[in-house]
Parts: sequence; C-alpha cells; structure tokens
Amino acid sequence: MHDSAAIVFLLLFTLVTVLGFLAARWRRGDLDRLHEWGLGGRRFGTWVTWFLLGGDLYTAYTFIALPALVFGKGAIGLFAMPYIIMAYPVVFALLPRLWYVAHRHNYVTGADFVRGRYDSPLLGLLVAITGILAVMPYIALQLLGIEVVIAGMGFPTSGWLGDLPLIGAFVILAAYTYTSGLRAPAMIAVVKDLLIYVTVAVAVVVIPIELGGYGRIFAAVSVSKLMLASPHPGDLGSYSAFATLAFGSALALFLYPHVLTGALAAKDPKVVARNMALLGAYSLALGLIALLGFMAIAAGVSRMPQYAKYFKLYSNNFAVPALFLHSFPGWFVGVAFAAIAIGALVPAAIMSIAAANLWTRSVYREYLRPACSDAEEARQAKLVSLIVKFGALIFAIGLPTTFAINLQLLGGIWIIQTLPAMVVGLYSRWFHRWALALGWLIGMVMGTWMEARLGFKGAVFPLHLFGTVVPTYIALVSVAGNFVASAVLTVVFRGLGLDGGVDQTAPADYRAVA
Repeated sequence: MHDSAAIVFLLLFTLVTVLGFLAARWRRGDLDRLHEWGLGGRRFGTWVTWFLLGGDLYTAYTFIALPALVFGKGAIGLFAMPYIIMAYPVVFALLPRLWYVAHRHNYVTGADFVRGRYDSPLLGLLVAITGILAVMPYIALQLLGIEVVIAGMGFPTSGWLGDLPLIGAFVILAAYTYTSGLRAPAMIAVVKDLLIYVTVAVAVVVIPIELGGYGRIFAAVSVSKLMLASPHPGDLGSYSAFATLAFGSALALFLYPHVLTGALAAKDPKVVARNMALLGAYSLALGLIALLGFMAIAAGVSRMPQYAKYFKLYSNNFAVPALFLHSFPGWFVGVAFAAIAIGALVPAAIMSIAAANLWTRSVYREYLRPACSDAEEARQAKLVSLIVKFGALIFAIGLPTTFAINLQLLGGIWIIQTLPAMVVGLYSRWFHRWALALGWLIGMVMGTWMEARLGFKGAVFPLHLFGTVVPTYIALVSVAGNFVASAVLTVVFRGLGLDGGVDQTAPADYRAVA
C-alpha cells in the first residue's frame, strides 16, 4: 500500500466530491427542469465552457488509453495528434450552427434536431439509441482508468474487496450527478484541468531528466515501435490504419452526445466558436502525454517485478501508473493519480447526463409519456443517468481491455452512423428520412459485424481490395456503406413519391456566427 499517495488521492477525491454536491447551488436554477439539470440552464460563458469541454474531451482516454497504445503498439498510437488537429476545424464549422437552431427550437439533444429537421420521430429515436450505445464503452473506459490507478496505490484487485473502491467511486459519481446535473462536472472540471496541467508539466520535465533525456528515451524504443509498419506488395501496412483512425475519429468527435451537451450548455454561439479555436491548445498536452508510453518503455516498467501482477491484470493500461510510481515520491503520485481519476469522473458524468437527455426526450417523452410534466421529465433523466453508469460497468467488466482505447474506438464505430443525418442535415435536407433510417441500419450492422469478427479486440479491419490488404478503421468503412445506401435509397424513395415530412426549422435558424 502506498500510504502517502493514497492519502493525497483521497483528500483530492473528497474535495471534488464536495464540489460536486455544492454545484447544485451554483448559478441557481430549477433542477426539476431538463434544460437546467441537463444543460446547466444554457448559461455557461467562455471560461466555464473551456473547462467543461476540456474535461469532456480529454479524459482517461488521454492519460491511460493513449499512452498504453503507444507503449504496446508504438507509433500507431500517435494517430490521436492528426485526429484532434483535423477535428477542431470541422467542429468549429458545425457546432455554432447547431447551437443556433437548438436555441431557437429548445432542442436539448442532437436527436431533437434530427427529429425536427426530418419530421421523423423514428429517426430521432435511432440517433438517440446510437448515442446511448456509443457512450457506454466510453464511460467504461473512464471507469477502467479509475480502477487502474486505485489498484496502483495498493488497494485489493481481486474478489469483492477489489471491486469495492470502483463501486464506491461509481456511487459517488452517480450521487452528485443525480443531485447537481451538468453543474457538477462543470465545476469539478476546473480542479481536474489544473491537476492535469501540473502533472503533465512535471512529468515531461522530470521523467526525461531521470531517464537521461529524450534522446535516450527514443534510443531505448525499438525501431518497430518508433515507425509505422511500411507498405509492401500486397499490404499497405500501418499507413492506412493510421490515416483512417485519425480521419474517422475526427469525423466522429462532433457526434458524441457529451460533446453536443457541452456545446449546447454555452450561453451563445460565439462562446462555442471561441472554444473550438482555443481548445486546440490541449493538443500540445495530448502529444506530450502520448510520449509517456515511450518513457514507460525506456524505464522498463513492464520488467519490474513489483508491477508484474498489475500488468497481468490490466495489460498495457498500467504503463502510465507504473511509470509514475517508479519516477515520483508518493505524495506526487497521489496528485497524478487524482488527476487521472478526476479526469475520468468529469467526462463520465457528462456522458451519463447526455445519454439521459437522449432517453428522456426521444424515448420517454416521445413514445411512453407524451404528456409528462417538466418535473417528471427531469426526474426520468436523473434516474436514467444512474442506469447508464450501470450499463457502462457491464462494458468495463465484459469486454477485453488489453488496450482501453478500443472501448473509445468501438463507440466511434457506432456514433459515426449518425453523421449523414446530423452533419448533412445542418446544411441540407436532401436525404429522405426513410433512406437515412435504412442507411443507419446498414452502417450499424456492417460496423458491428466487422467488430465482432475481430472479437471486439480491435477496430482496424483488414480489407482486401484488388489483391491488396488495406487495414482500415471500421468506422470509415461502415459509414461509407451508410452514405451510399442513404443516397441510393433517397433517389428511389423520391422517385416513388414517398412523403419526406415537413421541416420544422427555417433557413434563418442556421445563421452564421457574426
């Protein structure tokens, strides 16, 4: 047991727990109304939105999953750098436009927008189901991050005693999310980001000094991990995998319900646009954190006997915790582990709130209780936010986690199927609503089938095209099938004269940010 690390960790964890409950009194609003509980009253300014979206986007994925991929597979893990660079210009063009139309029509979710744009409760339902399904493995990734650092401090890792710390963190998260809604992660995100800034700044200076500099770090890594596998006749190697992972992830980012929730909570579209320009600064931190995987290789943490059982339990996902335990005194390990755990709690809270909003608006109110009151709608969302976390626990326990990043990539395969309806819908209503629904079905079946063929252990499928193996991120292949099917069926359905519904929005609802 690492006593000093555990004490510092518990103190910081207690601090954010208190903040989570106090957040209910921050910027007071009627938390029995969904837009107050689930969107913070739509009143967050630039700085709060900065921390909220930063906490939303930079998660246990950043601190645990990404360095684990670099540690285990090498340079392929650096796909996250071009991914995030490509993502922000895309999101800059789309989110302010969505904010305007959502504000004009009181839309709380992306599914609300799709339902109104295409006059299709079914299409709204499909977008909602996809969003809920996609955040489950993403929340599971956050829970895994918490579990790994708790184990690293020396808490039991097996049996019911081993599950107690994670269950405790889960219960605390559920309690303050239920009580305070989106205000809780917004307030906690400030503490989370400050802890991460301190941890990263210290780690990228102190660890290389201990290891003899970055030159020695890279010299200790095999060439096979420093470089992508080169193409050769009959196989494109890792080049196509790297490119498609980056591009597919960039296209999927905007579609996640937790990203939309963070953006729609802003007080005006200029706040959204400003943050899309500013959040690129996080990319530098992302790249430095990814290098922790190479530092862990250079430090030889996987060969140290004191960490053997943890690598056996958590595989490559223990690389960063082992590196910190090896490199820092106990009190700073506590700070770093708290940064990782809190960095997992914030997005997990936002994701569960976003999923609850989707269920309440597109399923409960649409199909089960159309006449429900605002208070009943909010109560339903609070309850569902608890159920979503439980579902994420099942994902965390049931899926292989050699590389935790596969949980996030799996969510991307599903959520990207909403791209034709959401992204194209913001600019054009050319697609027919029934064609979009059938295209979604084809994309979901394709993506899930290919993922199942890989045993849910990866997200890059070896396509065989013209005698050449082209490793490709499944999300891109499946959404391409979705687009083709939607386009062809749109032509067919319009030719048959099938009713396309009445658009509830108007061109003025999509005005650009001045």
